[in-house]
Amino acid sequence: MIAKVDATAFLVIVLVAAASAVIVAMFARRLVVPVVVVELVLGIIVGPQVLDLAQVDGFTTFFSNLGLGMLFFFAGYEIDFQRIRGLPVRLGGLGWIASLLVAHAFAVVLWAAGMIDAPVYVACAMSTTAIGTLLPILRDAGELRTPFGTFLLAAGAIGEFGPIVLMTIFLSTDQPLRETAILLAFAALAVVAGVLAIRSAGRGWPALERTLHASSQLAVRLAVLLVIALVALAYELGLDLLLGGFMAGLIFRQAVGDHEVEVLESKLTAIGYGFLIPFFFVVSGMKFDLDALLGSVTALVELPLFVLLFLVVRGGPVMVLYRNQLDQRARRALALFSSAQLPLVVAITAIAVDVGKMDAATASALVGAGILSTLIFPLLALRLRGDRPGAPAPAEPLPATA
Repeated sequence: MIAKVDATAFLVIVLVAAASAVIVAMFARRLVVPVVVVELVLGIIVGPQVLDLAQVDGFTTFFSNLGLGMLFFFAGYEIDFQRIRGLPVRLGGLGWIASLLVAHAFAVVLWAAGMIDAPVYVACAMSTTAIGTLLPILRDAGELRTPFGTFLLAAGAIGEFGPIVLMTIFLSTDQPLRETAILLAFAALAVVAGVLAIRSAGRGWPALERTLHASSQLAVRLAVLLVIALVALAYELGLDLLLGGFMAGLIFRQAVGDHEVEVLESKLTAIGYGFLIPFFFVVSGMKFDLDALLGSVTALVELPLFVLLFLVVRGGPVMVLYRNQLDQRARRALALFSSAQLPLVVAITAIAVDVGKMDAATASALVGAGILSTLIFPLLALRLRGDRPGAPAPAEPLPATA
């Protein structure tokens, strides 16, 4: 039997996605508002707990999952190992490990005070970053190709990949050894797929490039196929689908190599940010438990507290570790960008609630804090960079050694 499709809910989500883009465009000259924040807020408004214009069903959840996979595809795609290798990736790794330790210390204190009941999940959520969400802002600000952007991409890559691995091995299962073995097998398959993709692209790139202006769009179709195939494989193996999207992005980046890919990137961006990714954020807003947040005094206290802890946990190590590489103004900007958190917070809290480890009020407080961090911290960081939105940022010299 074919499941009934709620066409009205689908239309409402598409309308919200379009309205979000309009709102962001209206304020673009005066204020840089991350479109994902607008999508989440409007999702809450049209969702069951406010206007109740649309309900989340299996059909919309499917597109939401595709959007999440595509979001992490772009997070993986932006990682150029030639750029971030060496000092940037070492500092990013040390920063994330330090953040994880600090996050666990704060989570234990909150747990001992009776404010939370899932310290491991809360700590993992606080140690994440949202580089995938920030990519459009960073690209528009001209930061991705600067030395500052290199440090940020490395810190963001580790800040997303590390928590994904923790989620896969420890948070979503009670059999970590089994999940580790499955993860290694998945990684091996991904490596094989990557090698084949790189060799095929190297030999057949001229043919792929010709299709970019034809109706066949072979390069675009292969990219979408890679995302869906690895997401499906991760799901079938019991791994988190975020891992599939992230690995697909990494593989595709290595496959295209040094080829001219502006047209291809433009088309993939149109599919991802124009359609699929907004689905994830609007549906996440519709799932947001506003009643649980507003009905709990503890949750209302936790919300601003978590925003502050995001900044301390992720920003604190940045201010210490990058003192010899960036001036104080740039370090503050890097700390703020690194402290913006959202997609992984949504994913981790969803897992915690599903397995009965976290109550809905704490989950809502964490997601609410993620929304505020993604709205506030990037705006402050862009101001610290001293450039108007859309203008290239000045480059600092990138040291070759630690």
